[in-house]
Amino acid sequence: MSSEFDYDLVIIGAGVGGHGAALHAVNYGLKTAIIEAADMGGTCVNRGCIPSKALLAASGRVRELRNAHHLKSLGIQVGNVEFDRQAIANHADNLVSKIQGDLTNSLKRLGVDIIRGWGKVAGTQKVSVTTDNGEKTITAQDIILCPGSVPFVPPGIEVDGKTVFTSDQGVKLESLPQWIAIIGSGYIGLEFSDIYTALGCEVTMIEALDVLMPGFDRDIAKLAERVLIAPRDIETKVGIYAKRIIPGSPVVIELADFQTKEDIEVLEVDACLVATGRIPATKNLGLDSVGVELDKRNFIPVNDSMAVLSDGEVVPHLWAIGDANGKMMLAHAASGQGIVAVDNILGKGKKVDYRSIPAAAFTHPEVSYVGLTETAAQELGLAEGFEIATSKSYFKGNSKALAENEADGIAKVIYRQDTGEVLGVHIFGLHASDLIHEASAAVANRQSVQKLAHLVHAHPTLSEVLDEAYKRAIAS
Repeated sequence: MSSEFDYDLVIIGAGVGGHGAALHAVNYGLKTAIIEAADMGGTCVNRGCIPSKALLAASGRVRELRNAHHLKSLGIQVGNVEFDRQAIANHADNLVSKIQGDLTNSLKRLGVDIIRGWGKVAGTQKVSVTTDNGEKTITAQDIILCPGSVPFVPPGIEVDGKTVFTSDQGVKLESLPQWIAIIGSGYIGLEFSDIYTALGCEVTMIEALDVLMPGFDRDIAKLAERVLIAPRDIETKVGIYAKRIIPGSPVVIELADFQTKEDIEVLEVDACLVATGRIPATKNLGLDSVGVELDKRNFIPVNDSMAVLSDGEVVPHLWAIGDANGKMMLAHAASGQGIVAVDNILGKGKKVDYRSIPAAAFTHPEVSYVGLTETAAQELGLAEGFEIATSKSYFKGNSKALAENEADGIAKVIYRQDTGEVLGVHIFGLHASDLIHEASAAVANRQSVQKLAHLVHAHPTLSEVLDEAYKRAIAS
């Protein structure tokens, strides 16, 4: 774009967001460099999505093969099922190595310069990089920041990485404690409870808020609790928080009432996973050199175009994507934001449609959703003057789910009564993470239940769960 700069685009952070932005930029002929101080692939590839899904795949097979009642109903008998913890851990580690290598090679193959070191903004259109060989400054027409996030550890909790740990260490599966406490019942806590119980561990799940799975639609959460928690070796404590956690053997957890802060009891467990969310990794990025201040939660302020803001005004040629801007802390959201940022660098005027970005918890069975919860849709309706409605269908009425003997599940569609526009879809059941993408496309295109109800789905497939929900909507 300009010969006066070392690069057209410099990207700080080689996670999924940075990788997606780099590939998109190269497609448009931008001379691009990507700077990474730690592991190529960031959290998703090394400590998040990829290794956790490998663990879920292996432990899920163990759960399935040990479910003698389920197999017998299909006419199958299996003998004693054994597993090797280290081999399962190796499966996750090997997958990380493969994906990390594929990601790095794809950048190299397309001519993206990979610079290993700590990158930060050093002024307008300048980046300083601290490497093993010292510090150097490079210039760029545009800079994209995607430093990612790190696990949040609440005050009073001491992490030693062995007996008290976050998901960063949990994905390594270095041990299978007989009794493990999991702090938090969000998607990270749910997925690890699925892994640990499948492999024979007892779990105590501690949730500070007054309901389990607080971020999920309540109809989905209620059924998921009956299937994913109640029948498994999981004790739950709701409205209670870990006031203090002391690593050791045993791990000592001091519990208190979340509302009154009164002490309740002391647990002594073999290990503790802290799954209390993530916070942006936005320290030491040099933002002060261009007059940018982080918001109250330490996110980088951006507009819908991914341009960084200072006192509400756009900072020229500086963009931020992914977990660090706090818009939607999902790997695929970061990738989408990276593409939008590059499009806007090229003057295309794009924005991210967050409502159409799906999310999933890869439990057995899975949870997925896209768009608004019923509560959020009601609030939007009050603000904009329309009524909402919901329709539900159940996996127990789906031929494919019955053939699999996996009939626990529900699909819920939330829509406007006046126009029929789909505002949100929530699914709990077999392959929910795959099924949600039909709904995601519908939300992205602002389609109505009237139109969706007349689409023809292959029979017998799980996708007919959504088909039935749409048809019920127009019949009501």
